Amino acid sequence: MKKRVLVIENDRDILELISLVLEEAGYESSLHTTERNIFEHITAFGPDAILLDIVKPTLEGTELCRQIKEAEQTSHIPVIVLSTHPQIQKVKEVCADEVVPKPFDIDGLLEILEEQLTSNN
Repeated sequence: MKKRVLVIENDRDILELISLVLEEAGYESSLHTTERNIFEHITAFGPDAILLDIVKPTLEGTELCRQIKEAEQTSHIPVIVLSTHPQIQKVKEVCADEVVPKPFDIDGLLEILEEQLTSNN
């Protein structure tokens, strides 16, 4: 059975690139450009991991990440944050399981995703 990855990325070009990379690597993905109704999507899709775009590591920026890690039904799902912000490592302290700075190396992203999926089993 394919591992499932839910992706929340507001840049459609990056979202399409991630989609192609995940598909080629053998993952099933659910793609979203907005956080709207995201918990419904998470519940319906049942992801093994979440890739989450965070613009800034502020309270507002990390709110969804914190909600995912605090909710009983989603706290076990690894959250990998993607961001261009220079201080994004701070998000790892707040809520993320791992952080991938943009622009990201495709092989590096897949390696981190696999590490998170393996360590979560």
